[in-house]
Amino acid sequence: MRLNWSELCAGLAIAFVLEGMMPFLNPPALRRLLQRLAAMDDRELRLGGLFSMLGGLVILYLVR
Repeated sequence: MRLNWSELCAGLAIAFVLEGMMPFLNPPALRRLLQRLAAMDDRELRLGGLFSMLGGLVILYLVR
């Protein structure tokens, strides 16, 4: 399988768009969310990251 750079760049662009929506649409809510994240311990953050990655892999598998 060859790496398709166009699809990789499109995926990164979509990620940037999605990441930028929250601070653009509701900065105070993002600030509160970041304060709550800063108060979490490392284990909770790691579990959140793990579930986020697994969810992304499931979605990727379903659409591919």
